[in-house]
Amino acid sequence: MTRLRIATALSLLSVLAACGSEPAPEVQDTSVPDAIAGMQAAPAQAAQGQQIGTPNKDRVVTLGVLNKRNNLTQNLVMKPGESRRIGNLVVKVATCEKTLPWERPQEEGAFVQVFVEQRRTTAEKLAWHKVFSGWLFRNNPGANVVEHPVYDVWVKSCAMSFPGEEESPAEAASSSRAAKASGNGGTPAAAPTAEPVPAPTPTPEEPEPVEEPAVEE
Repeated sequence: MTRLRIATALSLLSVLAACGSEPAPEVQDTSVPDAIAGMQAAPAQAAQGQQIGTPNKDRVVTLGVLNKRNNLTQNLVMKPGESRRIGNLVVKVATCEKTLPWERPQEEGAFVQVFVEQRRTTAEKLAWHKVFSGWLFRNNPGANVVEHPVYDVWVKSCAMSFPGEEESPAEAASSSRAAKASGNGGTPAAAPTAEPVPAPTPTPEEPEPVEEPAVEE
């Protein structure tokens, strides 16, 4: 009887311990499917606008990703050609661009493709579907948006540089026009020098008259 009680108590303790322990966190798969990883992300778009500035392979794109189910926001720092997976979401970047430093208004953008693993119908198996492919703009996000009930993706920055950012073409053209207006091409005309004025020649002073002594006759 005593052994039965001890066995029952031990079984209850094991059940209580199992109920109180937290389940192990689920390991999230971050591997990009081969079909998406091997896909070229809009090669025509990636080739546009790369004649000046940082080469496409060296540019850095920062994207924001929002999961509307849990209100969790993450930043993705990527280079053109890279793919990144978050759960059942894959983001692929082809290129990014920004306006020249002297252009107004300023803008930054990136060509992004978004894939989501989902079922289009309840009878369909989970499969990867492309839900967005196009340009996203930082200062004008309404021009093109990722329309999806769960995920939102937007551009935060495009890190690249241009040669000659110290002086804008407008400033260079202004200085060139000023030089041409002076009549000497690109070399400024020398300022006219004033001719020296000769100093006045001093006039000789007349000698004072000398009185002669009177002579007596």
